[in-house]
Amino acid sequence: MLRYSPLALLTLAVALVAIAPQRSVADSLTVAEADTLAPRPRSQSAQLGAIVDEILADPDLPSAFWGLHITDLSTGERILERNADKLFLPASTMKLLTTATALDALGPDHRYATRLYHFGETTANGTMRGDLVIRGTGDPTFGSSGITGEPLERWAEALAQAGVRRFEGRIIGDDDRFADAAYAEGWDVTHVGVESYAPPAGGLAWNDNVLAVRFRDGSPTVDPPGLVEFVEDVASQRNGGGRLRVSRVLGTNQIRLSGTVPAGYSGTVVFPVENPTLYAVAAFADALREAGIAVSADLADVDEVRDAPSYDAADPIRAYVSPTLDQIIRRINRESDNHYAEQVFRSLSASGSTEASAGRVEQLLRDAGADVTGLSIADGSGLSRKDLITPQAMGALLAHMHTHRHARAFRQSLPQGGGAGSTLRSRLGGVPVRAKTGSLQAVRALAGYVDGPQGQPIAFVLFANNYSTRSYRITQAFDRIVRALASGERPPADEE
Repeated sequence: MLRYSPLALLTLAVALVAIAPQRSVADSLTVAEADTLAPRPRSQSAQLGAIVDEILADPDLPSAFWGLHITDLSTGERILERNADKLFLPASTMKLLTTATALDALGPDHRYATRLYHFGETTANGTMRGDLVIRGTGDPTFGSSGITGEPLERWAEALAQAGVRRFEGRIIGDDDRFADAAYAEGWDVTHVGVESYAPPAGGLAWNDNVLAVRFRDGSPTVDPPGLVEFVEDVASQRNGGGRLRVSRVLGTNQIRLSGTVPAGYSGTVVFPVENPTLYAVAAFADALREAGIAVSADLADVDEVRDAPSYDAADPIRAYVSPTLDQIIRRINRESDNHYAEQVFRSLSASGSTEASAGRVEQLLRDAGADVTGLSIADGSGLSRKDLITPQAMGALLAHMHTHRHARAFRQSLPQGGGAGSTLRSRLGGVPVRAKTGSLQAVRALAGYVDGPQGQPIAFVLFANNYSTRSYRITQAFDRIVRALASGERPPADEE
């Protein structure tokens, strides 16, 4: 047997260590420990976020205050946030809050009912005396251009068929379902009174609360006749064109016409009415006459009547029932109808006031997990420049409505990419997106849902405020972002 001295053994051990294969630090760790040090591929959400960042970093993109909140709804993972806790003007994406709250509070099957009451008597010879009262509930569709058939005409014809030949008394419009403030705070004064997209709200609405002035051979007419007073300073030209200007003195039904028109000019100008309630009762009086019923009546807003009607023991003689709420909110979101949005918004509260309805919207946002600190909800349409919403709050609402019991009705109300008749009709064709647009001066917004590269649902909120460039540049950036979220790739140059 060989024997080694202690010194020899020590020398051998050192030599063995010197020639042994060298191990890395990872070789001495467990598999789990080693895995934490190995580089991992970025998640799909991170990749999408990086692509969006690239789009917004384009040096040719104009300067703007950007707000983004993008979430993968299948995992809850945040794809990208930018100024998500800052306040932005949302423009017409405000309608998402209005329609979501309406579905939550009223349900998709809710219908409005507008009723006609008669307080008085009808004689044997067909004379109806007393009060005819139209009681509104804020229905935006009553006499609306988007609805087939006019209810006031049908009511008048039904009375004529029942033998009524004459009416004597008062025709009263009851608009007390809503508070009397016709306009929300923060609307542009240059729009109020002249722009057809900014009509007043009212508990009794008629014909979208807009009036059509028709010119035939250069002379103006309006239905119902006598509702407005024309102040004319219009000259006709035998040759060439001209420019006709139509305005209304705020607080009155006085229409000012000025400018020049071609000889024999015919055309139509639409503008908001001053008092929707009196508009409705005047239209009913006119419908009665058209049905062959003689009318000798005073027209009144219920607020002007001392002996207001009591409905406790009264039954309506006629009624109009609106389409269901899910149909109404489709028009709000797909066509961005401000009148419908304001009427539905005020319907959210018992008082019909903007303040109380705003409180109901804020409650839904709290239920969705949004931080409502500092938010300002001034109206239901987004026309107000006092509306202030964070991308985070809007994103929380979209996530909440994705799993809401009325999620289907909400999603189907939104415009589809390239959808005919919608605000996306010329945008995002072929992209699996449903989203609401928004626009005011120096404001663009887009918010909704898009299916991601693996079909995963993505909620996105895109706001841009305070820019001075042409708005189409902002819109193009929004569309590039949505295309990237859908494809997982930055859109090629020809799509940008």
